Amino acid sequence: MAVDAAPGLAGPEKIALDSIDLSDRDFWLEPPEVRHAVFDTLRAQRPFAFFAEPEIPGMDVGPGYFAITRHADLDAISSQPAIFSSGQGAVSITDIPADLNEFYGSLISMDDPRHAKIRRIVSKAFTPRVLERLVGSVQEIVDDVLLRARRKAEEGDGTLDVVADIAAPVPLRVICDMMGVPDEDRATVLAQSNIVLSGGDPELVGNQDEPLTAVLLAGIALAGIMERLAAERLERPTDDLTTALVTTEVDGERLSHQEIASFFILLLVAGNETTRNAISQGVLALSEHPEQRARWMADPSIDRTAVEEIVRWTSPITWMRRTATQDGELNGLTFSAGDKFLLFYAAANRDPAVFADPHVFDLTRDPNPHFGFGAHGPHFCLGAHLSRREIAVTFRGLFEKLPDLEVTGQPDRLRNSFVNGLKRLPARLTGER
Repeated sequence: MAVDAAPGLAGPEKIALDSIDLSDRDFWLEPPEVRHAVFDTLRAQRPFAFFAEPEIPGMDVGPGYFAITRHADLDAISSQPAIFSSGQGAVSITDIPADLNEFYGSLISMDDPRHAKIRRIVSKAFTPRVLERLVGSVQEIVDDVLLRARRKAEEGDGTLDVVADIAAPVPLRVICDMMGVPDEDRATVLAQSNIVLSGGDPELVGNQDEPLTAVLLAGIALAGIMERLAAERLERPTDDLTTALVTTEVDGERLSHQEIASFFILLLVAGNETTRNAISQGVLALSEHPEQRARWMADPSIDRTAVEEIVRWTSPITWMRRTATQDGELNGLTFSAGDKFLLFYAAANRDPAVFADPHVFDLTRDPNPHFGFGAHGPHFCLGAHLSRREIAVTFRGLFEKLPDLEVTGQPDRLRNSFVNGLKRLPARLTGER
């Protein structure tokens, strides 16, 4: 998509509405300032813009969707799950078969009462003991990841990749430790989760004529690992979340092995990718705002607000979908049952009606009612507390163990509208402390 906008936020009046196409995958390779200039335009001039759905080989093209870019509209939709359903698909614009929708979406793609039942079981499995062990393990994992990153750089040419060497290993190891995934399965988990979340990026999905086949096979591989683990834990319980999930009952019901496998895929989306991209995009943001980096390094007391601003600024998950269950009206928009809505969290998180100077990166911003972990309603991120902990510990560790980390080039962005991801971010250690 070609957008008539100069570098830097150009202002809504600078962009022609008919040049905007959020379904154009190439648009998501544009720099953030271009994307946010487009969101500014839509909020100001067409807050319920309607777009044709992207064409996906092997899938029927649907009727299109409304793009929700204002904070208040997004909040209103998220707060009315009976009217705006997740169960017809939350992570795919295109309608996919119901069994695949649930398989890949788990809790995210369910409505009550089933959503409430599964969430109660999962919440009960997150016992204080499990959570205490998880939170405690984050520091140990971060310390080891950063030690390995420094050793790699110092034993090599001084360079490293922020994504592969820091941002990806931290949440992946946390989740795999949490679920009890053996070391020998972890490379497979990383590779297959990258395919599931690729958005069809050509580098990650080689056959562009059958991208859904690659995603399906990747999901089957991940499910196979978790179904095997679930069966093992029933015979030989251990002190991990998989054991808790297979043994926890609510009202006499337990999760099936397939439900646990689907929840594992959800963890890889919501827990792995969200944290991974918040860390990598956060490192990039701090390199672009050195005064903010210096301020955070010098003052650990702003860890809380800094983490919230990182999540607002980066918005690692760009959107979720809702589908109207009935005819109705929302803030001036008349809609019909079956209409699709894409909730653009990235746009809502820069809404000037809510955030003063929304395009200013301010690590002490408070309050900060962003939707980086979802909006109000039953689908707010179950792992938000753990993700915040991982982000805070990782950046504090970076400041203390890799204070000489310097970004040396432009990021390689994921060609994906759903995940605001980086595939690579080149950096080096300068040796200056």
